[in-house]
Amino acid sequence: MENWQPDSWRSKPILQQPEYDDAAQVTHVEQTLSKYPPLVFAAETRELRRQLGEVSMGKGFLLQGGDCAESFDEFNAPKIRDTFKVILQMAIVMTFAGRCPVTKVARMAGQYAKPRSSNLETIDGVTLPSYRGDIINSFEFTEAARRPDPNRLLDAYHRSASTLNLLRAFAQGGLADLHEVNRWNMAFVENNPLKDRYQDIARRIQDTLQFMDTIGINASNTPALHETSLFTSHEALLLNYEQALTRIDTLTGKPYNCSAHMVWIGERTRQLDHAHVEFFRGIHNPIGVKVGPGMDEDELIRLTDVLNPTNDPGRLTFITRMGAENLEKNLPRLLRRVKQEGRNVVWSSDPMHGNTIKASNGYKTRNFDAILSEIRQFFAAHKAEGTHAGGVHLEMTGQHVTECTGGAYQISDDDLKQAYKTQCDPRLNADQVLEMAFLVSDHLRNN
Repeated sequence: MENWQPDSWRSKPILQQPEYDDAAQVTHVEQTLSKYPPLVFAAETRELRRQLGEVSMGKGFLLQGGDCAESFDEFNAPKIRDTFKVILQMAIVMTFAGRCPVTKVARMAGQYAKPRSSNLETIDGVTLPSYRGDIINSFEFTEAARRPDPNRLLDAYHRSASTLNLLRAFAQGGLADLHEVNRWNMAFVENNPLKDRYQDIARRIQDTLQFMDTIGINASNTPALHETSLFTSHEALLLNYEQALTRIDTLTGKPYNCSAHMVWIGERTRQLDHAHVEFFRGIHNPIGVKVGPGMDEDELIRLTDVLNPTNDPGRLTFITRMGAENLEKNLPRLLRRVKQEGRNVVWSSDPMHGNTIKASNGYKTRNFDAILSEIRQFFAAHKAEGTHAGGVHLEMTGQHVTECTGGAYQISDDDLKQAYKTQCDPRLNADQVLEMAFLVSDHLRNN
């Protein structure tokens, strides 16, 4: 914490930031945000850090998922509900299979900014600023829409607050009841083309719940059967937004970023001497860092030393995003080095970003088999190195979109146009993500 302040990042180089026209307006928006109530509370954040500490010690599993980038236009209760439901459905399958607690963290209530590979986009000879997420500009390809607008920071805050309010209501108001969630899973299995593959685990969960009912363990006397905890997360790309929502906890006197329970640094902004690492080293949230195939072992240890100097379990999560063709060659050397150094970290697999391709008809897509292959290799590498495969990090939705090919329903390149709705990267749909949960559960059982 030496020489750290919430604004000390401003003296460092920074990447992936919008260029606003009016600096005074940006300052006014930042000052307004700094007076707004926090979106999450320090005590909630400490509970997530505690749970992730258990995961880092091999006593739990992290399930993190949600939209590639949340959309202002698609901000509505059914969409929030559907994503919440499918996260719960995945969690109950993984919990039962792995016989360990599953910590649920949603990419929701703040995932509005996206890094881009280029500052500019050209369509039909017209060049405009790239779309960087609704917190910055708009997806429509017009000069006015693509101009960064600082007032969108306020819009993102209010939508995040509303999303959090609804998620808390769902988590505590009965929608999370285990009997209801398993009924949804039974319906998924019954209608799936590969239902024989998944029926066993679904039936065993059903039998377990019926046995518990028989001996008097039910929602009326066991709140854990009726309620759940769901934490929120996003990539903390816009540091002026994150700084404005950073608060000093009155109980501990420590700074927390109250925009989300967990935030992470992307692959493009994890430079040791840059602004994002500077900001992250001072906040007391559990934090993540995306790790690509080019990560050097020494650099990874230096990042660990800066971001978690006291080696606290639960503080730091490495989210590997390597691609099915690169993981087997690159992940083991990183696992080995971190283990040798005795560092306490959570290892989570992001099998989405390294497997993005362009379909024959021009759509950006990801193939289900490639995603599953990277997850399988992730578990295999950890088993070989004697480390804990601690989680998965998925870009997904509870809606029935057609953005990723493959899966039990064999979505083809031609099918993509039926319901391709993403404004950034392709997401697994509700059926694909549940299929993934049943397949991942096999690896959890074996590990």
